[in-house]
Amino acid sequence: MSEGPGRAGGAPASSGVPPAAHGKGGDSLALVATTAEVLAHPELDESLLAPWERRRLAGVRVPARRDDVLAARLLLRLCASRVTGLPPREVEPGQRCPGCGRDGHGRPYLPGHPGLGAGFSHADGLAAAVVGPGPVGIDVEPLTRRPGPTSVLRRLLPPGEVDAACAEAEPGPALLRLWVRREALFKAGRDDLPVTTWTDRHRAAVVALAGAAGTSMDGAAGTDSDRAAGAAGTSAEGAAAADVDGSAGVDGAAGVDGAADVLVPPLSPAASPPPVPPSGR
Repeated sequence: MSEGPGRAGGAPASSGVPPAAHGKGGDSLALVATTAEVLAHPELDESLLAPWERRRLAGVRVPARRDDVLAARLLLRLCASRVTGLPPREVEPGQRCPGCGRDGHGRPYLPGHPGLGAGFSHADGLAAAVVGPGPVGIDVEPLTRRPGPTSVLRRLLPPGEVDAACAEAEPGPALLRLWVRREALFKAGRDDLPVTTWTDRHRAAVVALAGAAGTSMDGAAGTDSDRAAGAAGTSAEGAAAADVDGSAGVDGAAGVDGAADVLVPPLSPAASPPPVPPSGR
């Protein structure tokens, strides 16, 4: 997407556009992209969606939000394609609500692959998706977003963690990292999973991944590293390392692959918006 989502390993196609791998891809994969990058991918288009997904998409009246929803669902198919070896058109994710037990909304899953977890996220021109063993969750937010006010955050998040973030030199980014970590855990359905958080500077995004130890993270290229190679045991490959935040119990087993190929120009960071609560998508 701006640097990917390229094929994890292997050379790009001669056209310069990396297709999804149709062989056995790997045990787990996380992808991050701008909405524009996903919608420009030659193997991904709205026709891949199931009828129930198209009906839900038709109910989204804001064009930009509709594009974000579409991009996240398509990116999940690309993740699942690489992990399972199926072409994207043969990947048919479902959704089931753990609360009411009904299909069509709630946590994503992959029928026929009971051992694999799945998740996606979208927010203001960004999309992320993950597929991996066991429960997994992912969240993406714009880098410039500032959650708040803190009185509300203390009701939604552990107050001690909110206070610790507020005590940092730059509380805004710290609170945003806390928010995406907690969102990723919520989407995974468990609060005891390892979490990896990183900043994708090319896409002006902050991303958190819960679970899926050993996940290859495509789309994190071009981001900077405050910790050399990130958490212990993390490999940082490609044009630049990723900025990996290990303060939330990172297991250090995630590989950050920045060797993907350019599809469209990277997302330019937007001007900082006024403080609002994150989208929670």
